[in-house]
Amino acid sequence: MTARAPWTPGAGADDRTRERVTGINQLLMGLVALVATVVMALSNAIVDVNLLIAGVVVVFLATGVAVAVPWNRLPTIAITILPAIDIAAIALLEMSSPSSGFALLWVFPALWLASSFGLFGTILGIAFVSAAFWISGVVVPSPDFRPSMVLLPLAIAAIAFAGYLTSRRSGAQRLLLSKQGEALKRTLDRVRRQEVLVTEVLDAVDFGVVRIDADGTTPVANDAHARLQGVAGGDPASARKLYGADGSTPLEEDDEPIARARQGETFESELIWYGAPGTRRRALSVTARRLRGTSESSEGALVVSRDVTAEVTALRAREDLIASVSHELRTPLTSILGYLDLALDTDDLPDSTRSSLEVVERNANRLLTIVADILAASADARGGVALSFHREETDLTAILHAAVEGIQAQARARGLTIDTTAVEQVSAWVDPVRIRQVVDNLLSNAVKYHRDGGSIHVSLTADIDDGWIVVGDDGPGIPADELPMLFDRFYRADAVRNTSTHGSGLGLAISQEIVRKQGGDITVRSAEGEGSTFTVRIPLRKRRRSA
Repeated sequence: MTARAPWTPGAGADDRTRERVTGINQLLMGLVALVATVVMALSNAIVDVNLLIAGVVVVFLATGVAVAVPWNRLPTIAITILPAIDIAAIALLEMSSPSSGFALLWVFPALWLASSFGLFGTILGIAFVSAAFWISGVVVPSPDFRPSMVLLPLAIAAIAFAGYLTSRRSGAQRLLLSKQGEALKRTLDRVRRQEVLVTEVLDAVDFGVVRIDADGTTPVANDAHARLQGVAGGDPASARKLYGADGSTPLEEDDEPIARARQGETFESELIWYGAPGTRRRALSVTARRLRGTSESSEGALVVSRDVTAEVTALRAREDLIASVSHELRTPLTSILGYLDLALDTDDLPDSTRSSLEVVERNANRLLTIVADILAASADARGGVALSFHREETDLTAILHAAVEGIQAQARARGLTIDTTAVEQVSAWVDPVRIRQVVDNLLSNAVKYHRDGGSIHVSLTADIDDGWIVVGDDGPGIPADELPMLFDRFYRADAVRNTSTHGSGLGLAISQEIVRKQGGDITVRSAEGEGSTFTVRIPLRKRRRSA
């Protein structure tokens, strides 16, 4: 017995819920009435057989009407006819045997009205049942007052109200479930739209994206991934051949990016070549990130690949050009140094000439070292600088004074003064040639990028473990946004790129590598318009290898 929404014109004939509910309620009423009649007949408690037969006939007629009439095509209020007929039929049965208990059957129509028509149906059912009960009591009077004359209507009223409250609560729950179902449907539609949008966005970008679940499956892979990795290189025969960053070392299946990501490995901008050497191959920069859930447990990985073929090709072309030019420079430098050695071996060489040739030889050796460094830097496509070191106990004070002496002529030409009063006596276990290269580079930069008439200060001090070389100036300074890139290879600041001051952009990168290879570090502090200060930290003692 469930409350149904009122019928509205245009309701489809396919919605037969109201018919089914009406038929079930009336069949249940008819079945109970039939069983009660049979029980009363067997117990010889019938007072008036005609009234009994009339009541049973009315119940069966109501049952037939409930089954035959298309109630879903009629207004909801029309259904009240059936419980009203049932109340009348039960009144006939009650009058046929006042002491038999047929009055209890009034519970069924009262509940029907209460559950189907709300508070109005509850009051209507209680009123009809009470009136029918009391009318039957008047028609068939009892010699004595019976408490059931009051208790029975009260009990039916209580049951009807309980049915009304239960029906109302059930209706509220159905309404809530309906709203939740609509909200869930809207959420599902929104998720589907978002999924379509994300798919369209992923398919529109030019970099590959792959989502790997914790079980190793790949539920998401955009078109770019298939294009870049599935058929990379354009040659189907070599599409699945992967090579390392050098382009010639084949990768095992377990070393491929997707396989490594499935194993839980993370990596950043790994350079992978797709396609065999000699074919139309493609270079991809691949990054893998772990995905974390709310419980910090791994929920898989995300692999992003980007086509960097053009960038890698351009970088290699630049490095090849630099290597070629550096090689061409080294050949005449070697010849110059050879003839300088021959000239210095001459016994009758004047002292002034010998001194000048020694300066030429020293600077030619420095130039040869720089050329070798450029070759080493351009030979390593991964960014490292392959430098050789020969450490020994070195007088840092002498190196600083010699470096300052070598740059004095250029400084005087621009009216610059170099202050070395803060240079203390310090020795360290380093490569003297490489440290001289660092100091020369810092002093050269201070002179090249300074304003005419400025000053440069050089200091050297030490604590228990480290020596500190400081080269500062009161020049134009370096913008704050350029400081993080100052030690990148081939980087030149915007302020000097458009000037006549020449440079390769390698000096600071190589200097930093030299210092770090010897256990130290180099830092910079600068403010635009206030000058720059470079600080080099160098360990003083030979480091022991840990056991």
